[in-house]
Amino acid sequence: MGLNFKDMSEKSKHTMVEAPEGFSGEGFFATKLTEVVGLARANSLWPLPFATSCCGIEFMATMAATYDVARFGSERMSFSPRQADMLLVMGTISKKMAPILRQVYEQMAEPRWVIAVGACASSGGIFDTYSVLQGIDKVIPVDVYVPGCPPRPEQILDGILRLQEIVKAEPLNRRGSEKYKELLNSYNIK
Repeated sequence: MGLNFKDMSEKSKHTMVEAPEGFSGEGFFATKLTEVVGLARANSLWPLPFATSCCGIEFMATMAATYDVARFGSERMSFSPRQADMLLVMGTISKKMAPILRQVYEQMAEPRWVIAVGACASSGGIFDTYSVLQGIDKVIPVDVYVPGCPPRPEQILDGILRLQEIVKAEPLNRRGSEKYKELLNSYNIK
């Protein structure tokens, strides 16, 4: 009882359909350019640590071998705002420090993202006083908040992973969108 290929081909007549326009030929990609760029941006975030207190020490632990933030493409610390795209604000920010923080943010190139690390950067923490800024979102937009006082290195890594998901989903022309322009206008940032 052998297989007869002639009988098989007569029983199952399959026809080939033409590929829809734009899905064949030279230049065909299995994904969108925005997704590829988003993936590249998400896995090559260059952090600028703006640490003023104990949260900065916890962030230093994420750079060590135990937690190794380099696994997520963020091993290159940049202490120049013009060479960074992820601002990590850690610790208590006084009202006198707010203009400096804003200046650092404005000097960063687009696209740029901000993570508020710890209770002090997120909401002023235990320092509900006249001299402490009650959250950095009063002076610059924040993309991810990391809770804790101080947060564990695992929480900081989780914040970076959450930011990566945001970056992957962002359009290429983030700065040109009306929503982003309105956000910057609400902070009086040009």
